[in-house]
Amino acid sequence: MEIKILGPGCPKCKTLDKLTREVAEKNGINATIIKVEDIMEIMKYGIMSTPALVVDGKVVVKGRVPSAEEIKKLLTH
Repeated sequence: MEIKILGPGCPKCKTLDKLTREVAEKNGINATIIKVEDIMEIMKYGIMSTPALVVDGKVVVKGRVPSAEEIKKLLTH
């Protein structure tokens, strides 16, 4: 599984990155987590508000920080 955290490095982006890593580790989810801060790369996903969470190429959350429980559900679908 490939997970991307899209965001320029704002506090919400950092929170999403930290939460996603914690959820993956705590639940034994085998994933490659990549932080994408390049605005041109972020725009390729059609994201206008960050942070965003991309799982296996699909944008699953944008413009907000989901709860740890919501992240878990998204990663264990």
